[in-house]
Amino acid sequence: MKIVVRAPNWIGDSIFAIPAIVSLCKNFPETQVWIAAREWVKDLFTSFNFIENIIPLPDQSNLKSLKVSVQRLKEYDFDVGVLLSNSFSSALLLYLAKIPQRWGYKKDGRGILLTNGVSLNNQGNFFHQVHYYLNLISGLGLQTFSPQLSFPLTQEERQQAKNLLASLNVNIEKHIIILNPGAFYGSSKRWPVLKYAELSKLYQDKYKANILIIGSPNEAGLAESIASHSVIKPFILTGKTNLRQLAALTSQADLFITNDSGPMHLANALKIPVVALFGPTDPRITGPFQEPSAIIKKDVPCWPCSYRECPFDHRCMMNIEPEEVFQVSQKFLK
Repeated sequence: MKIVVRAPNWIGDSIFAIPAIVSLCKNFPETQVWIAAREWVKDLFTSFNFIENIIPLPDQSNLKSLKVSVQRLKEYDFDVGVLLSNSFSSALLLYLAKIPQRWGYKKDGRGILLTNGVSLNNQGNFFHQVHYYLNLISGLGLQTFSPQLSFPLTQEERQQAKNLLASLNVNIEKHIIILNPGAFYGSSKRWPVLKYAELSKLYQDKYKANILIIGSPNEAGLAESIASHSVIKPFILTGKTNLRQLAALTSQADLFITNDSGPMHLANALKIPVVALFGPTDPRITGPFQEPSAIIKKDVPCWPCSYRECPFDHRCMMNIEPEEVFQVSQKFLK
């Protein structure tokens, strides 16, 4: 039997789905389990030895890309397709690819396309996304196992990250602190760059720490703005790493300061200490899943709003002060 798992489309969601994929593989130890994933997240799955192979899917969502995806899945004659993505179009993909068994949550009107649909009625109001995916597995009548996030890296990847730090003249005798000031979702999730710059100065004053800034290419402006307000210039790696290079670089850090975003969960899966700054979203659902981590969130009357851009004064993020973040993070720095 061959199973294909349609992975979620975002970095954080794909990391949250890993325990569910592990459980699925343990239920079918003699079965090939493949992953079908968008180009921008597929590399998250390349080093898990329980995954047979990965089928890349186009990043676009249109009729042409759907046809391409259908043809790619048809080539492998899968017996079962498991949906860890939530959209109607992902269920349509499995249906059009003529996969005999199609399993997933019944939502967004896609129940008619599934051969085994699981209801969402038993979901709690504040279910972490890791358990959301695990509940699908148990809802299918399969056994689930104790959830733990992990992200294996090769020795070569770790060495390449060390070589990169050496090429930048990063002093590895001092703390390496990574700042992640971006958030693809929108500006409402972003802590102001001036506050990141103030926080950076606190670490440099006390620890002489190396400050690295990461992010996607379209977040380069955020990094440059932080640097322009910093007395000691940080190392800017925004837009200069692919996904696995970012993971390897993160594995070398002593501390990861971040908004609610995909790289936050990558650091958490690598068990790097994370301090997560939450604004419009609920950390009970999408916060760091495991230790070592800390969450800073302010209680404001308009929370949670889930707006991409704050229409008011952004008080949920503006009320978080650099000194508070600095103090909370002290337990992670020795």
